[in-house]
Amino acid sequence: MGGKIKTWKKRWFLFDRNRRTLSYYSDKHEAKLKGVIYFQAIEEVYYDHLKNAHKSPNPSLTFSVKTHDRVYYMVAPSPEAMRIWMDVIVTGAEGYTQFMI
Repeated sequence: MGGKIKTWKKRWFLFDRNRRTLSYYSDKHEAKLKGVIYFQAIEEVYYDHLKNAHKSPNPSLTFSVKTHDRVYYMVAPSPEAMRIWMDVIVTGAEGYTQFMI
């Protein structure tokens, strides 16, 4: 879901463990960078079936990534993809905090 204009848009995500970022693009060729989520900014990754998922095109596949500045609402293409993305994002964010110690 968009940050300023609250409509659902298709985005392609790239998880980069080395840079500790989750970048997202408006096209699958990764030519148009729309934004970057830094692992250190991620506070929580959760399945939000009550608050905002009802506005989603597919509520059962909607999850949220909460950062210091914003909550990103995302819809996965399948239940398996949702579990994998949530696990990868959580693991990446937790991995970042391990380097901080």
